[in-house]
Amino acid sequence: MTVPGIISGSSEVTSSPRERKIIVANTLPLQSKRDSETGKWSFSWDEDSLQLQLKDGFPPETEFLYVGSLNAHVEPNEQEAVSQTLLTGFNSVATFLPKDLQEMYYRGFCKHQLWPLFHYMLPMFPDHGDRFDRKLWQAYVSTNKIFSDRVMEVINPEDDYVWIQDYHLMVLPTFLRKRFNRIKLGFFLHSPFPSSEIYRTLPVRDEILRGLLNCDLIGFHTFDYARHFLSCCSRMLGLDYQSKRGHIGLDYFGRTVFIKILPVGVHMGRLESVLNLPSAAAKIKEIQEEFKGKKLVLGIDDMDIFKGISLKLLAMESLFETYWHLRGKVVLVQIVNPARTSGKDVEEAKRETYVTAKRINERYGSVDYKPIVLIDRLVPRYEKSAYYAAADCCLVNAVRDGMNLVPYKYIVCRQGGSLVNDSSPRTSTLVVSEFIGCSPSLSGAIRVNPWDVDDVAQAVNSALKMSEAEKQLRHEKHYHYISTHDVGYWAKSFMQDLERACKDHYSKRCWGIGFGLGFRVLSLSPSFRKLSVEHIVPVYRKAQRRAIFLDYDGTLVPESSITQDPSAEVLSVLKALCEDNKNTVFIVSGRGPESLSEWLSPCENLGIAAEHGYFIRWNSKKEWETCYASTGTEWKAMVEPVMRSYMEATDGSSIEFKESALVWHHQDADPDFGSCQAKELLDHLESVLANEPVVVKRGQHIVEVKPQGVSKGLAAEKVIREMVERGEPPEMVICIGDDRSDEDMFEGMLSTVTNPELLIQPEVFACTVGRKPSKAKYFLDDVADVLKLLKGLGDSSSSLKTTSHTEVAFESII
Repeated sequence: MTVPGIISGSSEVTSSPRERKIIVANTLPLQSKRDSETGKWSFSWDEDSLQLQLKDGFPPETEFLYVGSLNAHVEPNEQEAVSQTLLTGFNSVATFLPKDLQEMYYRGFCKHQLWPLFHYMLPMFPDHGDRFDRKLWQAYVSTNKIFSDRVMEVINPEDDYVWIQDYHLMVLPTFLRKRFNRIKLGFFLHSPFPSSEIYRTLPVRDEILRGLLNCDLIGFHTFDYARHFLSCCSRMLGLDYQSKRGHIGLDYFGRTVFIKILPVGVHMGRLESVLNLPSAAAKIKEIQEEFKGKKLVLGIDDMDIFKGISLKLLAMESLFETYWHLRGKVVLVQIVNPARTSGKDVEEAKRETYVTAKRINERYGSVDYKPIVLIDRLVPRYEKSAYYAAADCCLVNAVRDGMNLVPYKYIVCRQGGSLVNDSSPRTSTLVVSEFIGCSPSLSGAIRVNPWDVDDVAQAVNSALKMSEAEKQLRHEKHYHYISTHDVGYWAKSFMQDLERACKDHYSKRCWGIGFGLGFRVLSLSPSFRKLSVEHIVPVYRKAQRRAIFLDYDGTLVPESSITQDPSAEVLSVLKALCEDNKNTVFIVSGRGPESLSEWLSPCENLGIAAEHGYFIRWNSKKEWETCYASTGTEWKAMVEPVMRSYMEATDGSSIEFKESALVWHHQDADPDFGSCQAKELLDHLESVLANEPVVVKRGQHIVEVKPQGVSKGLAAEKVIREMVERGEPPEMVICIGDDRSDEDMFEGMLSTVTNPELLIQPEVFACTVGRKPSKAKYFLDDVADVLKLLKGLGDSSSSLKTTSHTEVAFESII
């Protein structure tokens, strides 16, 4: 926290890019004024702007560059001169938007579609909110593109950190990531993020989610907002998250997108400097004199439908009705800030506020007493600070608000400094809605449901009759938190996490995939590359013995295929490989032996490892065998009723019965509930089977119980060991698969071939299907790529056989 005082803004452009932070927001932290006589523009720092205040979290030498719009329209012929003035004088880059685009983007999409939706308001009827308009969405996208162009003009992508503020620019990350794959990019949402049931109604929901996921770090005020975002990612994009050393992370195509949860703070120096103004001190005395002998309850809110002003007035009406002894002794001063939006809803809220206030004053007021004082004008900052300092209780009753810093400002002003008698202890009481972002951080506040006006009335009464000692303790607790978690702390903490999130950017290879707003970056290990026929065939032709292990579902047959039996092309490729005497080919699958042996019967020399290797057959003439000691079926009798109870309790789940295992599937269940039930089932089974020779594993949408030691990796190791014992050690090993169980096979394969006991050093080609993080060194894009590669190997075997026959015939002639 810096020394209290007025915020200072640098007027020089420094040259060091190493410490530069680019802050991108809808508006620049500037005030603009045009001289009516000369027509010249003048600019000054807006000392109340969050973008300017967050500088307090960084060393003075840190360079900041601001990108955003001015709060005034600049004609096209003046824009170049204004741009130069802003860049050289204020380190600011202006995004000049045409008037019609600005109106459609800000007033249209941002304020009439996104903002209501994020505050849980759906346009059920045309006269209760604006329904989705594709033209407004296009204006939103176009504006975000203009912002990205301005950022690209000034960014040094290798050194600069870009921090985007709020919902006005949620697809901007996509444009920036597309241009610079390794850009260091953070985003903070200052509004609520709605539950998935609300958010999923937005027609462009996926585009916005993917836009945010193109960041490295996404910040929210509360865990509730973050939880809703994560739930949307899970339900709409199929993404899971996990906690990594205390940091929540989403795996998104090889990149980890981190989630930051920290409410923004206030600028202590700014608040205290205003309090120390003579005008503020004079106003405090005036307020104290005006309301002498009365308890002052304060409310400061914007005039909009979500701030709950009318509900607050109804609660005060209930207070005077229920606690009649407070009549004439309590006054609510409600300061109404000008509305940020316009429309029928705002007009209705304003009318209801005045009607309710008039009714209360007429019923409970008198000639020299007004229980409700409405101040509906632009109130100077010093006057607001004076009301904060003089109020006995602050009442914040919003039905939905992203953060709301009114309670924080109230606590700081109540601390007061020289404005109150230094010998008296500082006290304060807060009654806050449980639906605002600052509520979780104010543990000493009385939390209320704003819709329950009687409960709010009771809370206000409790606050007013609270003992001085308790008010002091609650105040001290709040002031300690607010003073140590100010705006500088918030900015520094966010940037530290952003730096941590970006530290591996240049240790991975990146590919841009997808079109338009579906663009994303695939980030993988630098040694990870596509396996080509040209690369593998020379090694294949040279090797005298080869072991080939192939997964089935997702590798030879698409996961999305309705019929799971192999195509004629698959059977042809497998037969060509099996006919080469130098090859030992195995299908290693989680499927049962019956279906695999039936589907693959045309390939007589093909080996099969079914149920992840529990059953193994070297060819169609051999019998099925297992190297695992029988574990009996007692454990199945214990597992089945447990799984069945979870299946009955979880709609969409099912049980798969295998010879060696039982599997509970929940891919068709509700994502959140299914995941929760899977965790519970895992814990339940682990406790039930603690003394049984089986393992309980949780995979992608499954919980599986199987005998200990059963895995694809061990199955592949068994085959290789037997080849070595036969005196036919492989000189080349090919292993291809697509899912988590195949990762065990890749890992087991690498440890097996490097085992010094086996005395072999084959060339290993471990290959995953799909560009994704893997223990394999190579990848193929899809099933078609796998078949193309295998066909190339089969053709190579055929050509080798033809060459060999020709050489034999030539020798016999000689």
